[in-house]
Amino acid sequence: MARVEGLRVYPVKGLDGVDIEAATVGAGGTLAGDREFALVDGDSVINAKQAPSLHEVDADFDPETGELSVEAPGRDSRTFALRDDRTAASAWFSEHVGADLSLERDAERGFVDRPEIGPSVVSTATLEAVASWFDDLTTAGVRRRLRANVEVGGVEAFWEDRFLGDDAPAFEAGGVRVDGVKPCGRCVVPTRDPDTGDPLPGFRERFVERRRETLPEWVDRDAFDHFYVVMLLASVPEADRGKTIRVGDDVTVVESARR
Repeated sequence: MARVEGLRVYPVKGLDGVDIEAATVGAGGTLAGDREFALVDGDSVINAKQAPSLHEVDADFDPETGELSVEAPGRDSRTFALRDDRTAASAWFSEHVGADLSLERDAERGFVDRPEIGPSVVSTATLEAVASWFDDLTTAGVRRRLRANVEVGGVEAFWEDRFLGDDAPAFEAGGVRVDGVKPCGRCVVPTRDPDTGDPLPGFRERFVERRRETLPEWVDRDAFDHFYVVMLLASVPEADRGKTIRVGDDVTVVESARR
């Protein structure tokens, strides 16, 4: 039986995620609390792609208090109340990254890469499949590299690909409708160790080779411009925003055209 296996938000863009039991879909269509904070360099939002030293930061965020605890090699551990005053946190990250950074907040939509799109979705079986392509990767490690919001269990690998294409169905989780928009093109971050930032040699080439070979026959190939993609970028219609998805919710395919 298809079900919501896990829910994760990433309170500070580029840092560790937080496992949660329930997630409300915000007015903007993203999950509440996801990428609520971000480091900004001038006019640019940055993450580990631009600042690899962020991989070294061990972060723990408390959604109830808004407190972020951080530590990194050679640095004292600190705790910051991000919803009250981010000045000290900005200074800590500026020193760590070696740039003049400001930690900013967007509580309505968050600093997601594609604000017009909502949560990201992947199946547990997909994570397991990708891990099997590499000798040194585990499912948990791939989960940290891909950084999805909604993980679906009880389905086959690349189940999320069935929601791509002009005539694709949608799915519902706990009464929340989720429409596929596009596959998630990956950047350099999944090639790196989540803790150290060290690259895994040949990751992208091996990934593309295996992704092409294992693409399910039933997918709409026209939805793929290339094969360095995995995970579904989805949207939630306005009528379902404000509703809540919970771990354990049944997931049901809606065999009708998207609205």
